Amino acid sequence: MTRVRMDLFASLDGYTPSDATPENPMGEDWARLTAAYAATRTFRENVFGDTSGAGTTGVDDRHAAAFFDGVGSEIMGAGMFGLHSFPDDPDWKGWWGDTPPFGTPVYVLTHTAPRAPLPMNGGTTFHFRDAPIDEVLAEAKEAAGDLDVRVGGGYRTARDFLRAGLIDDLHLMVAPIFLGRGHRLWDDLVGFELTHEVTTEVADSGAIHVTLAR
Repeated sequence: MTRVRMDLFASLDGYTPSDATPENPMGEDWARLTAAYAATRTFRENVFGDTSGAGTTGVDDRHAAAFFDGVGSEIMGAGMFGLHSFPDDPDWKGWWGDTPPFGTPVYVLTHTAPRAPLPMNGGTTFHFRDAPIDEVLAEAKEAAGDLDVRVGGGYRTARDFLRAGLIDDLHLMVAPIFLGRGHRLWDDLVGFELTHEVTTEVADSGAIHVTLAR
């Protein structure tokens, strides 16, 4: 049965970066927030193509491996794709490079002019949709078949899906840092412990992994 999954990163004080720029699309604090995840063997292999076996293992790597496992389609906001980074460049194909690390259909939520599907190397095809999130989710579920749908960021997209109660499995990786700035991820989002089973574990890196399963 297809489930809807989401992985989020937050600081101890509940922030995710808000200062994205075309040159730094995830924000200045993103590297600090995701340092433990980016150091894992799985991340280095899947994102950078590093097959040397370098990188950390253990709890952080296990959650990184789960991130890539069993996904049949992806939904993301326009900001995560990078659609607004170079809006006047018709040849701009996002900031994921020629071989994005998805390998599935990816549905990009946008209110800009419609764009044709964008096939990339490695099996990723970006589809651009200006439609309610439940309609896009239905399309993504059909594309996923028996696999899961993963919902990515950015911040507003994540909160829209959470607020609508559409997420079955949420993995929250809390970095052991205080940002003191950015978007407050959980403001006005309450009650998940009533509808989801909550488990936590702490990695050697100090990252806290909170898993909520419907």
